[in-house]
Formats: sequence, C-alpha cells, structure tokens
Amino acid sequence: MRAIITTGHDDLQLIDTPIPTPGPGQLRLAVRAAGTNPVENTIRSGAFHRAGFITQTGTTGLGSDVAGTVDALGPDVLGPAVGTPVAAALDAFDVPLGAYAEYVVVDADSIAELPVGIDPVRGATVGINALTAEQALDLLSPQAGDRLLVTGAAGAVGGHAVTLATRRGWKVSGLARPDDADFLRSAGAVEVLTELGSAPRFDAAIDAAVLGAAVLEVVRDGGAYVGVRPGGAPESSRGISVTAVQSHRDGPRLAALLKLAASGELSIRVAGTLPLEEAGRALDLVAAGGQRGRRILVP
Repeated sequence: MRAIITTGHDDLQLIDTPIPTPGPGQLRLAVRAAGTNPVENTIRSGAFHRAGFITQTGTTGLGSDVAGTVDALGPDVLGPAVGTPVAAALDAFDVPLGAYAEYVVVDADSIAELPVGIDPVRGATVGINALTAEQALDLLSPQAGDRLLVTGAAGAVGGHAVTLATRRGWKVSGLARPDDADFLRSAGAVEVLTELGSAPRFDAAIDAAVLGAAVLEVVRDGGAYVGVRPGGAPESSRGISVTAVQSHRDGPRLAALLKLAASGELSIRVAGTLPLEEAGRALDLVAAGGQRGRRILVP
C-alpha cells in the first residue's frame, strides 16, 4: 500500500509498504478520506521529536482523522462487520503509520459508524477537532459561570467549540475576523469580537488560537482558561485556573458528534480534496492559515 511518512526534518515521503495487520483490540480500515490538521506540520517539522513526544527512530506516520470502511478485524474484535463505513480519531503521534495511507490500523474503541448523510470526506473532518472542543469544555466546571470566550472561533476547533458550548448553555463570544461574523452567529455565538480588549469580563476562555497570556487578561479573577496545546499554556494569575486539553480517542462520543453533524447542528466545512500524493501541498495550505474548512486527502 501507499503511505505518507516523515523523518521529522521538514520532509514528506510517499512510500510503498506492506498492508498492516490488526492485533488484539484493533481493526483495519480501508481509508477513503484523511483529514489534515496543523499538528501534522508540527510533526514533520521535528518539533515533537525534539520535545520527546516522538521517540521512535526512523520514520513517523502522519494523520489523525480518518474515514473509510472496516477491512479486517483483530482476533478478539467482534465488529463492526467488514464493509461498514466508519470514522476514527487517532490519538497517538509516535507511530510508524498514520491515516495518510491506503489502510490504517486503529483501536476498536476509537471508531464510530458514519451516519446516513455523512460521506467519508465529510466524516473525516469531525474527529480530532470536535473531540478536542468537547473535551476542552469538559475541563470547565458547570459552576464556572456563563460567559465564555473562544479565540480562533472560526477555525476547526474553535468553530466546534462555539456550537458545543452554546448547546451546554454558555453565552459565547467568538474572536475571529470580521468576515467570519455570519458563520459564528450561525454557530451560536452571541457576540463576535475582532480584538481581545483588556477588561476581564469573561468567566472562562478556550484559547483555540493559542494566544496565551493575552487571553488571561480578559478572564475574571478566579475564572478558567483552557488551552489546546499541552505544555504551552500560560502561567496562572489572579486565581485563574489554567489547563490544556489533551485530546483522546472516544468512539461513543465521536458517534454522538457525527450524529450532530448529520442533523446539521454541527457545521462541516470542506475546503477541498487532494490525492494522497499531494499531502505536502495540503499541509502547505494548512500552514498558510486563513482557510475555512478542512483539506482532505483521498487515497
């Protein structure tokens, strides 16, 4: 099969490699679509290798979001049946092969069946970003208040955070560009900001844009800050709780998020599709920023 790998020296390689075999607790997917994310640029740059998050020698696989069909089951896995359309979010980076491939082995507890109305391309946009948004909200206690700031609110994580927070009862203000205002209001934001300001008027913040300490200035004393980059959150001040979400696989929750997407309650935005061999171009577009929608690789 074909797959994309990196050595962590700002390189990508398209290789031919044997089709992987699922082990206990795993199944194999025939990949129909793989979502691209900023973290894959971080991996190919070598930053995760230097930080010790990736320790294996040689090459590293890429890709966390995948949709396709079940192709084979591990020895102790009972289902879903071969041929079932599913999506999965992979939560490990230190792997020889990822979702940028024609086949990928995933943990059985990471998958969710694709609901009617969600094709693989659209299904591959939901996983890691929607789970990150949902799990970031889990870090905010119900007693935290009701005024929530989301930075990067029109991005992949931020956009989902606006919708999911609104569903939980938060009054969400989204920080984004002026031309994103219509999208943010449709996602549930009660206010669209183009600059942070300085008044500490929010009970909590989800910093999807990774602005750091500047966001703390607009959170009230004793409020809460959740970052999306583990190890990159600012130091606490004024009694503000500071933490960062570490996204992890959760098949049942992914299934619920896909159902929200199928119903139209959770926005799916696809900026375009590219063949697997153009992964470098796709990641360059991601790195350029400003995109509204996901770039999807199709093997």
